[in-house]
Amino acid sequence: MKLKKIYETVVAKGIEADPRNRKTVLKSLDKAKKKYREMKKDEKEFFDMETLSNPYADTRILHGTGEEEIRTALVGIDMEGAEILLADRLSSRGKKIDLVIAHHPEGKAFANFYEVMHMQADILNKFGVPINIAEGLLEGRIKEVERRLSPVNHARAADMARLLDMPFMCMHTPADNMVAGYLQKAFDGKAPDSLDDVLEILNEIPEYREAAKNNAGPKILLGSKERSAGKIFVDMTGGTEGAKEIFGSLVNSGVNTIVGMHLSEEHRKEAEKRHMNVVIAGHISSDNLGVNLMLDELQKKGKLNIVACSGFRRFSRLK
Repeated sequence: MKLKKIYETVVAKGIEADPRNRKTVLKSLDKAKKKYREMKKDEKEFFDMETLSNPYADTRILHGTGEEEIRTALVGIDMEGAEILLADRLSSRGKKIDLVIAHHPEGKAFANFYEVMHMQADILNKFGVPINIAEGLLEGRIKEVERRLSPVNHARAADMARLLDMPFMCMHTPADNMVAGYLQKAFDGKAPDSLDDVLEILNEIPEYREAAKNNAGPKILLGSKERSAGKIFVDMTGGTEGAKEIFGSLVNSGVNTIVGMHLSEEHRKEAEKRHMNVVIAGHISSDNLGVNLMLDELQKKGKLNIVACSGFRRFSRLK
């Protein structure tokens, strides 16, 4: 497969799995096109043209023309300087690596990945939170993340890929969309009665079983095994954690249990105040699930050899 086909497939599958509906996603692309049309000529120089067809700011080709023929990809969760060097070293030893695929964003995809957080408002709205409340609470949190990212030296790994001429891309939100949809469908279909049942469903999934063997399996953060699961909200996509004040609105909309990748101490305290159940499925294990689901989709399109590293383990669901 050519690199551009891999990239385009990732974006398309991300849109297909987006917890918002397709109409909402396409509306965001229309807004980007309108914004570009209305820009002055000198402003267009700094506009990221990818936003006209890709709604996910944290998913980009970081080095490569797109025309490169890809047979073997080195895939991992965090792919930074060491992993770029590893790809080059493996190639020099006879195991040719044609592409490095990161899950977490790097380069320009990391610099403004906070842009994808806007999608959280529509997701929360689907679970009954009024859109004005969701947008209002997220606004401050998005600015906070933007400020945190502004001093980061985000170009390091992308620069190394450029100097070694190693094709490099990242796929963050599209893969997170896939794991969110996969788990939400599982919980909605099986309707677990208790938090212990929630853990059982998670531990049936290979990525979480593997994590449990390495002392990083799913855990109940708030609540107990006997507590009723009730209405479950799978919070796995949208860049990073949203506003900590949102838990009150989720409780009022009928959500009883959140299943997430991780939760900061501040967010945990707020959830505890609202008597919210929280199950932490696991960060890297959930990322593994999303990346594996995406790789299955890519391998349906053509032959792609996967070399796993950086916390990633390949589990294929293809027959």
